[in-house]
Amino acid sequence: MSGLSYSSTLTGWREWVRLDGIGVSWVKAKVDTGAQTSALHATDITEFERDGAPWVKFTVQPWQTSEADAVDVELPVHDRRLVRSSSGHTESRPVVLVTLGLVGREVDVELTLTDREEMVFRMLIGREALQQGFVVDPGASFVGGRPPREVRRRNRGRA
Repeated sequence: MSGLSYSSTLTGWREWVRLDGIGVSWVKAKVDTGAQTSALHATDITEFERDGAPWVKFTVQPWQTSEADAVDVELPVHDRRLVRSSSGHTESRPVVLVTLGLVGREVDVELTLTDREEMVFRMLIGREALQQGFVVDPGASFVGGRPPREVRRRNRGRA
């Protein structure tokens, strides 16, 4: 079996993940083997220079239809990528490095920043992240568990 090891971690096709390093405790992500790079929903994306190096500031809204728990983030720009969406649209995106908490493991990943407002999932986890020892079961969901129900309800903008 090419690329598989006995230390692989099983993940479902969708998972709750953590980005604690940037203050995002929970975000629902689609595990997408069709995407090379992972992508995060970000708004107010503004690139700037700090000490002669490229940086980006942006806002992460982890909950759909709610601005609860929105986080303002500033990170160095690691790279830029030309990304083609599933609709065929090509976009140049800034890439940042973050630590991703997925199914009880933490791995460093590259994330492209883009507006995913119209998408069902606020984040995609692509092949580059999954190649760090993850195996996807397309019939499984939330293998790594879910945030507590009160957290999920509180952050949906409901009373």
